[in-house]
Amino acid sequence: MTLEPDVIAPVRGGIDEPAALAALAALSQPMRLRVFRALVGAGPAGLTPGALAAMLGVPPSTLSFHLKGLAASGLVTIERDGRHLRYRPALDRMAALLGYLTDHCCQAGDAAGCALVPLRPDRCGC
Repeated sequence: MTLEPDVIAPVRGGIDEPAALAALAALSQPMRLRVFRALVGAGPAGLTPGALAAMLGVPPSTLSFHLKGLAASGLVTIERDGRHLRYRPALDRMAALLGYLTDHCCQAGDAAGCALVPLRPDRCGC
């Protein structure tokens, strides 16, 4: 069973401005950014709260608060794994956020000077 928040509305296969703002707001807190990076490092297998707490040296109650914020932003999914919960990074949501941020890269005319490697070359003039 995957719990997904209702606040994220896909647009053109990506995300819209309110969803991008929610994701960026969630990542603007240092501990949430650390948690998300740890989950991304774990990949699709994800991690249990116990493993995350041990890895990051954070109390379980604090971790729970931050995981709830990341889940509400759509960047993390939660799945029951027997008696435990497993948190996984929503890699598709992360890619959609990066795509949203880079959709209009190098459209000023000087694509040669663009150092950004586009995630969606079909939508970027780089």
